[in-house]
Amino acid sequence: MELIHKYFPHLTELQIAQFKALEETYKFWNDQINVISRKDFDHFYERHVLHSLGIAKIMSFKDESRILDIGTGGGFPGIPLAILFPNCHFHLVDSIGKKIKVVEEVSTAIGLDNVTATQERAEKVNGQYDFIVSRAVTQMPTFLSWIKGKIKKEQKNILPNGVLYLKGGDLSEEMKGIKNYFEIHALSDIFEEAFFETKKVVYLQPQ
Repeated sequence: MELIHKYFPHLTELQIAQFKALEETYKFWNDQINVISRKDFDHFYERHVLHSLGIAKIMSFKDESRILDIGTGGGFPGIPLAILFPNCHFHLVDSIGKKIKVVEEVSTAIGLDNVTATQERAEKVNGQYDFIVSRAVTQMPTFLSWIKGKIKKEQKNILPNGVLYLKGGDLSEEMKGIKNYFEIHALSDIFEEAFFETKKVVYLQPQ
């Protein structure tokens, strides 16, 4: 939790309580349904919660924004972002049912009422959203094929509607053929911990 306070010092008491409750809640459900590796769990707040919140350092969602989290796994980046932006709605999608069960149980346990979770393949999701977020579920060209037609035309946020994608490593080859406008933000410029040295947020606009 010290890491969350360090980079997000202006949380409400409810947000602090919800962030604090995440570790114990995830530990309970991870013992039943393994969604986070045991080794990674020792660095839960750094590698999962703060990493997810890297998106919030690039984009502060306005109230009433609708955000789709594709391939959410056990709820990342969607659940940490839903805590941080309680007046936005988050739709968390994964094709694996047991992962969606964890999302639902964690959301209920910590009192999140702005999260909907659905077991579904990304390309089958109906509806339109202000932003689509994800954490390295596939290569960007494949990801873009999944989300066609899912981003709203009407704008309400500082950045034009689009994709905010957490990725690691050298992205030059992967992004070479992308014709969309995009920006790559290095999380090492924001978070000083060594884990973030190669981590990035890709902001991309739909064509």
